[in-house]
Amino acid sequence: MEIVYVYTKKRSEFGRQCNFSDRPAELHVDVVPDPTLTTEFIERNPCDTAIQCTQEMSEHEVNTERFETESRGINHVEGGWPKDINPAEVEQTIRFRKKVEKEEHYINTVQQLGSVMEHCIKQNNAIDIYEEYFDNMEVESAEEPPSAKTINVFRDPNEIKRTATSLSWYPDGGKKLAVAYSNLEFQRSSPDTSFDSYIWDIENPNKPELTVKPVSPLVCLEYNPKDSHILVGGCYNGQIAFWDTRKGSHPVEMSPIEQSHRDPVYKTIWLQSKTGTECFSSSTDGQVLWWDIRKLGEPTEKLVLDPTRKLNIDNALGGISLEYEPTMPTKFMVGTEQGSIVSCNRKAKTPAEKIVCLYPGHYGPVYSLQRNPFFPKNFLTVGDWTARIWSEDIREACIMWTKYHMSYLTDGTWSPVRPAVFFTTKMDGTLDVWDYLFKQNDPTLSIQVCDEAVHSLRVQDNGRIVACGSHSGTTTLLELSSGLCTMQKNEKNLVSGMFERETKREKILEARHREMRLKERTQSQQGARQDEEPRAEDDEEKELIEKAEKEFLRAIEAEKKSLEGRQVEEIEEKEKASEEESEKPADDPQQAED
Repeated sequence: MEIVYVYTKKRSEFGRQCNFSDRPAELHVDVVPDPTLTTEFIERNPCDTAIQCTQEMSEHEVNTERFETESRGINHVEGGWPKDINPAEVEQTIRFRKKVEKEEHYINTVQQLGSVMEHCIKQNNAIDIYEEYFDNMEVESAEEPPSAKTINVFRDPNEIKRTATSLSWYPDGGKKLAVAYSNLEFQRSSPDTSFDSYIWDIENPNKPELTVKPVSPLVCLEYNPKDSHILVGGCYNGQIAFWDTRKGSHPVEMSPIEQSHRDPVYKTIWLQSKTGTECFSSSTDGQVLWWDIRKLGEPTEKLVLDPTRKLNIDNALGGISLEYEPTMPTKFMVGTEQGSIVSCNRKAKTPAEKIVCLYPGHYGPVYSLQRNPFFPKNFLTVGDWTARIWSEDIREACIMWTKYHMSYLTDGTWSPVRPAVFFTTKMDGTLDVWDYLFKQNDPTLSIQVCDEAVHSLRVQDNGRIVACGSHSGTTTLLELSSGLCTMQKNEKNLVSGMFERETKREKILEARHREMRLKERTQSQQGARQDEEPRAEDDEEKELIEKAEKEFLRAIEAEKKSLEGRQVEEIEEKEKASEEESEKPADDPQQAED
């Protein structure tokens, strides 16, 4: 079908009509030479004249009226059917096809196209059109030292500065950056503090491209990877909201307060789903909530992060960070403010079984948690003074860790293009780039981004540009050198071998620790038994002594009683004898006088 554009304009808008006609040339003015002026001029002899053997051209510039263009997509399902035929009805379409296939025009067209298509198919069979010509070609590794340069800085436009708490790159090409601003120091926040967050064009730091206006400051903000116009954000008051940039700055819908989190929403992640409208969020209130942005009236699912698995909200661990890998859609992980990492399974039969296990983690909040994009079994955590790399198979301890820094770590992420490279930010304003194949004791590159704490970090999908958000809301874009964002020769195999080696080492150490703990337990049990035997003998001796003492006391008391009885009897006998003597008459007066 030929597309024809017709432009119409009124005749009166063209102005007066020009009428042209052919006529001979006419002389209007003839300027005659003035001989008196010859004294004022000098004859130039010889004369040099440049001649070009090309056609003379004239250049004209025209400033046309400027029009603003807008791109709109069309959802084309199926076309080419007549109006009276419904493409969804199979019988109608089959009947129409049979009718068309019998027409002569259709047969002639197919025969004409057949020869052309046959030629193309033969060409494709003769030449591999998908052949990689430079597949085995070695990449020349540049010897330049690792470096980074600042390419742009975005500052919070408000007078009262706030922290850049979250960053999110535009999914299609990374030409925009969404920055969430909020003041997490609740007691120090001014009532005049702005709630706005912004979407910046990375080429224009002077003015944000779009202002996002929430009802409460945004702690996190995420682009939808399936629809680049949709963003979801977690608010300071616990609500979830989503925006459509085509519909303006205000949220399309928000979750009701009574169905939302009770604490600030520190992380939201989009889920891998057919609709592309599902996400989930975590908060320090100890809950993980699943949402569908088409219906934000209530969460579709809830999970209480109770380590005892009794689903008691009073015992729940507060969630600070989230991790979700689309290749493992049922698994997710939560980094808590208590320092432990909770591994969960969404499709468990009972709510208590959704919490699979806990990893010991850090001495403080786990600010960042991310799986390695090339080896999902290994994940990175950032908290306290270190960054740690874990293996899913080992729950007792991490397999690798960085040195203890002098200042707290605030965020971290893997490089999307190099499996051995990850980034960390610190409270002293530095960005550390670690390349574990190069060295493990110190960072490969350390950059002083600013003189204040760097709170957020995000790497562009191509791995070349890194965005860092500071305490006062300044977002700095850094461009890395090619060595840090280009896959090295045999790097994946080397990193895989390193992770496997460290995992085996940790398993051996863990088994050794178990043996030692078991030996200590058996020794303590044996010692307890040996202690119990003399204790029993001592108890028997004590009982015998007590019995002997009691019997001795009884004998003494009996003897006392018998002695007292005898003494009483003797006294009574003496009294009787004295009475008898006094009753006898005195026969001899001299004896009586004596």
